[in-house]
Amino acid sequence: MGVRDVWKGFGGKASEPVRVPDAEAIAAKVATIKVSDRDRLQMLDSFEQSDIAWFWATDAQNRLTYLSPAALAQFAVERDVIGEPIAKVFKTISEAQDHTETKPISYIVSSRSSFFEQTIQLLGEKTAEGGGKWWQLTGRPQFDDKREFIGYRGIAKDTTDSYEQQRQASRLVEFDSLTGLANRHRMKRRLDSSLNAYKIEKRSCALIMLDLDRFKQVNDSLGHPAGDELLRQVAARLQSIAPGGSEIGRMGGDEFQLIIPDMDDRGKLGEIGSRIIQMISQPYSVEGSRAIIGTSVGIAIAPYDGIEAHELVKAADLALYAAKGGGRGQFRFYSNDLKETAEDRREIEEDLRDAIQAGELEVHYQPQVQTGDHQLRGFEALVRWDHPEHGPIAPSIFIPIAEDSNLIEDLGAFVLNRACQDAVQWPGELVVAVNVSARQFLDEKLPQVVEKALEESGLNPSQLELEITETVFMGDMGTNDAMFASLKKLGVNLALDDFGTGFSSMSYLSKAPFDKIKIDQSFVRGCTDKNHSNHAIITAITSLGRALGMKTTAEGVEAMDELALVSELDVDLIQGFIFSRAVPQDQVLEKLKSGDFRYEAVGPAKHRSKRRMVYRRVGVVHEDHHYVAMLRDLSRTGAKIEGLLEVPVGTDLVLDLGEGQLVVGKVRRSQDATQGLEFETPLVSDGAGGLCTRHRVSPYMLASAGMPLQALPSGHHLAAVATKRLGGASTRPRFMQVELGVGSTRAG
Repeated sequence: MGVRDVWKGFGGKASEPVRVPDAEAIAAKVATIKVSDRDRLQMLDSFEQSDIAWFWATDAQNRLTYLSPAALAQFAVERDVIGEPIAKVFKTISEAQDHTETKPISYIVSSRSSFFEQTIQLLGEKTAEGGGKWWQLTGRPQFDDKREFIGYRGIAKDTTDSYEQQRQASRLVEFDSLTGLANRHRMKRRLDSSLNAYKIEKRSCALIMLDLDRFKQVNDSLGHPAGDELLRQVAARLQSIAPGGSEIGRMGGDEFQLIIPDMDDRGKLGEIGSRIIQMISQPYSVEGSRAIIGTSVGIAIAPYDGIEAHELVKAADLALYAAKGGGRGQFRFYSNDLKETAEDRREIEEDLRDAIQAGELEVHYQPQVQTGDHQLRGFEALVRWDHPEHGPIAPSIFIPIAEDSNLIEDLGAFVLNRACQDAVQWPGELVVAVNVSARQFLDEKLPQVVEKALEESGLNPSQLELEITETVFMGDMGTNDAMFASLKKLGVNLALDDFGTGFSSMSYLSKAPFDKIKIDQSFVRGCTDKNHSNHAIITAITSLGRALGMKTTAEGVEAMDELALVSELDVDLIQGFIFSRAVPQDQVLEKLKSGDFRYEAVGPAKHRSKRRMVYRRVGVVHEDHHYVAMLRDLSRTGAKIEGLLEVPVGTDLVLDLGEGQLVVGKVRRSQDATQGLEFETPLVSDGAGGLCTRHRVSPYMLASAGMPLQALPSGHHLAAVATKRLGGASTRPRFMQVELGVGSTRAG
């Protein structure tokens, strides 16, 4: 078949059956054509050779029978597409749906109807790796005199350039130009459409939100180009660990989202959150510098935490907010009580701003004593806040809030000034240690702030010790070196705080002009345990300190066995409750006025791990009856409850832990009103130091039982509601329930 046969298909006359004529037949045919027709054919030949468009044709079996020579040249040299089914030559592409295949070309031509400018991709075309060729096909079905279908005739044109431009324009609308991830617009559209579809299909969907901890510090110290490169590397790491089928988006700045369809197992989601935190926290190489950041992760799951997209986003955002407020570097699942926590946090931020301005904060001092004779060598200044309405607020709560709300510079300056003013009243050469946050350290005005505090108080610079955390090493070392030099020029001492818990490098430590290394209390805990590595870690740190000419201080010493061990390991100074808590200035002056600078060690013989106390009401379901009990103890594999009498060993109970968390347990011990249960399925970490169930009661199940479709409410009533709604014959209560708090009993 040649161009003339294709032309006949677009002419007014009926076409003959498709065939490939020989040269003599073509010559005979051409000889009979009129001059006007011959001119038309020459124009068609000229048009085809111009590459403005090409001709194509198929037979009745939709096999390709003709393709213009220039079009054939787009395929691999060794491949002859003539005679192949059209479905093996072209693949349809939908420009509106992310290049996913729509109705295949075989379906389109099987309808035997005309089609116009259908976008297709060539299969097996001759292009560079990763490239692609896109055409537009226009086709008309052809029929013989008996109205029998004999194939298609049509026109094709190469639209690769315009298609790529349109695709790029689409990417600019849908994707983040910096990282290549989906942008906020696309993620919102994807979440909306997914949740709308999942409501009908009764499917679940997890939303993970995260932002980067300390990214701003890297951006400020290394510059915005380095910050952009860091974001690209973060995006690549997220893509490497995201579950299949999920979509990752950059919402702007250092905020990211993951949408994970059909995922409601909080055990698996917790593992994903932990992997994200671990992966993001690994060091980065950015423009020749070493940068280390972290991340906090919030997780919400539809339909449990929200039915509509805006509900789920708000839930995940509250979970992220809680993860950051809990100390960063952790994940948190959404729960209903986070709404109240978020309101409290916002109130604390507003009140803290006022408290700093009004001078309502106090500075207390914890002694640092010499190991051998327990003689006082100095104090660490620790800020305290006694809220007029809420009472004492822990520094672990308000200091992270200060860092997030840009109040840390003002707070740090207040503590520095007050500490210098108080220390100048102490006799002798006692040192006062003041914490400097990483954000303060990056402020080029810090040396001037320190110098001003020294001048106004009259304190000798050698009596001031600035405690700097390891996070300063994540920035530009050139900037760090300049800051270290400026501070040392003032004559102050420098201590590396919380050594071993962060990101310090031995090479950096050897260069930085520290006078002291502080051993974090997490290494002191468990150091007396023979099976624990903390003993070896403390030994290594003290050896390192001696080799570098630095003193060492062990923080958080509370028990006599810990004191004995750190003393044996030649730690220079000790700080902890075993000698004293942080006390206000008047108590410091009273102690110093006595002239006795020695502290007596007072504490338990051995350290005991702090236990998480559980004391709350839970629902208990047995058969079709709902009881109330007190949860006394909770572990991954079991619980102890109190409140039911006459419960035999071996009884199966369902605990309602609240917010749709039902856990099946078997009674293994029962005495009076107390039962010990073993869980059928272990609990998992909730990211906040507590435990939760892997799965929860589905709102879809509750809706099928007659309840409105909504996110799970708070409380411990779902098991009772489910028991009643799901039917079943009513039976007599098997157990007696103790009236909690008054000791009387009644029928359950």
